Amino acid sequence: MEIVGIIIYLGIIVLMIASMWKIFTKAGEPGWASIVPIYNIIILCKIAGKPAWWIILFLIPLVNFIVMIIVIHNVAKAFGKGVGYTIGLLLLGIIFYPMLAFGDAKYVGHGQAAATPSEA
Repeated sequence: MEIVGIIIYLGIIVLMIASMWKIFTKAGEPGWASIVPIYNIIILCKIAGKPAWWIILFLIPLVNFIVMIIVIHNVAKAFGKGVGYTIGLLLLGIIFYPMLAFGDAKYVGHGQAAATPSEA
């Protein structure tokens, strides 16, 4: 039974790497950047419309949780998603990151708000 758990664990890791790779490429960034430690956070901040120096905020305990929520929310907004999708990314990332990556979400940039039902 131990081997089954390892295979499932590796499958989840591959799924999350592929999802982040696809999200980065949808945003016009190189996919390989998603697997490089620290650099991937800098690029994620860029996708979210935040400056690269925010990487320093990720090193401060407790502040990093708040900063990550802000970055994830801005990434969701950059793909035209709202607060509900942000909550999904935070709590059920294993489901929502692949949905963002392989779904029909288009990168609209960090200056755009999520579409309202009347605009869709």
